[in-house]
Formats: sequence, C-alpha cells, structure tokens
Amino acid sequence: MATDNKLIVYAALAANVGIAVAKFIAAALTGSAAMLSEGVHSLVDSVNEILLLYGLRRSRKPPDREHPLGYGRELYFWSFIVALLVLALGAGFSLYEGVNHILQPEPLRDAKASYLVLGIAALFEGSSWYLSLKSVQRRKGRMGYFEAFRGSKDPTTFTVLFEDSAALLGLAIAGLGIYLSHALNDPRMDGWASIGIAVVLALASALLARESKALLIGESATPHLLDKVCRITATVPGVRKVNGVLTLQLGPDQVMAALSTEFEDGLTTVQIEECVRRMEAATRDAELPIVALFVKPQTPEQWKDRENRLDSGDWQTL
Repeated sequence: MATDNKLIVYAALAANVGIAVAKFIAAALTGSAAMLSEGVHSLVDSVNEILLLYGLRRSRKPPDREHPLGYGRELYFWSFIVALLVLALGAGFSLYEGVNHILQPEPLRDAKASYLVLGIAALFEGSSWYLSLKSVQRRKGRMGYFEAFRGSKDPTTFTVLFEDSAALLGLAIAGLGIYLSHALNDPRMDGWASIGIAVVLALASALLARESKALLIGESATPHLLDKVCRITATVPGVRKVNGVLTLQLGPDQVMAALSTEFEDGLTTVQIEECVRRMEAATRDAELPIVALFVKPQTPEQWKDRENRLDSGDWQTL
C-alpha cells in the first residue's frame, strides 16, 4: 500500500512541476490572471506532494522511547499542513490576483499559448487524476466515494485525488475566463475566473482540512477492524467473552486497541497473562494492523455501564 501511495504522489508531483512551469510561461506571454493563478495552484500542489512524501517517510519510522506507538500521525499532520497551504497560498493568491485584475483590467494578449498550455495541463492532470481514482476505487469497495473519503484512514490518495479534481476544474474555469475575455472584449472576465479558481481551492481545502483534523485528533478504526479484533480474540482459550474494544488510529496501517475482556472464572494471574499473550499472538497471526494491544479484565455489565455513560456525555467518570 505504501509503495502504491508513493507512486501516485510521484506521478502527481512530476505532472505538477512541469505544468507549473508551462503555466507561468503562458501567463507571462498573455498577461492572464487566471493563468497566473493556475501556475501558483500547480506550484502549491507540487510543494504539497513533497510534503506528503515527507510525511509518508516519517510515518514509517519505527517506535522509540520518545514515541513508543510510532510516528504514524506524522502523515496526518503533514496532510493538515497541505490543506492549509491550498487555502493560504493557492486560494489566497488566486483571490488577490482576481480582485486586482477586476479593479485594474488589462487586455489579454494572444491567448493561443494559454489554450495550448491548458490542453497539455489537462492531459497530464487527467492522467494523474485517473491513477488516483483507480487507487480509490480499489480501496473503497461498495462504499460511495464521499463515504469512502470520510471513512478513509489514509489521506494520501484522497488528497491527491482532491487536488487533481480541483486542478481540472480550475483549468476549465481558466479556459472559460480567457475565452470570455476575448469574446466579450472584457478583460475583467479573466479576473472573475481567477476568483472562481480561488473558490474551488477554498472548498477543496476545507474538506481536506476537516478530514485531516479528525484523523489528527484521534479517530477510531473502521467498524470492520473492530469486529475482526473482537471475533479473533474471543476464540482464545480462557476468554469467556470480549465485551468490546476501543481503538485509536495512529496511522494508515497502525492501530492501538484496548479490549474489555471477561475471562473464565478461577484463572490465576499467570493464566490470565498467558491468555493475553495468546490474544496478542492471534492478532499478529491474522496480520491485523495493531501496534499495541491492551487488555482490561472487565465484566459485561461494567462495559455496558461505560457505554451508557459515554452516550449520556458523562465522560468525566469513564
């Protein structure tokens, strides 16, 4: 999965670097604010891909004494920074350029260079978008795209997909703005196109920031993994019942789990410790992404009482 993610990010990075250079050249030749905004957009996307690659590398670091549960959340942190950069640099600059071009309109020069660059950019962005989409389709299963986005614990592919989607929409808006500026002989339309690009980037940034924040402050693992943990550990000899499990997603493939377990009556402390070791071994043999498993001996009534207090908001006594 990590190799697949890196391939997608590298493909997006290569496309955005080349496209950014071409867009800046076209903006200089035509004086188009929309093309300049698109150039900054691609430049910001290139920086974002570099940050995602850095986050991916950092998140794979093994645990140490200062970070005993690993560095998985580094990826979530850098994904959040990427969302902020899209808003602050991409949307902010596009809005500034659009307003400035409306207040001080300048006639656009020959637009052929802009159309050529937009066509090439659409080809490269579309290729990167297609790779991201295919990766998302492989992972989402029967879920809808938005549902899969909300439930995903790996922000890398969805971040690239959102960026590429915003880029393709931005290219369409830039092309429309340039066309209308010439067709209506009104250079302000190019400025309005730049503002339209800013709106698209702001919306993409808001969605990415929301999901990255949720992962950063701590989300539980997927319901499928919760069920699997309970089902596997409940088969260990000496375990009467697994009442439930609390999980915390530490990274795309790193989960901390705390099990509420009722053991058979009459077990000694040594026997319970052996049960716990077998439970840990069972999760490892099943290749579950659990980096730390904690087991709390507890009756079903105690677990149910905790759940009721959690539902009622009485969290201080949990």
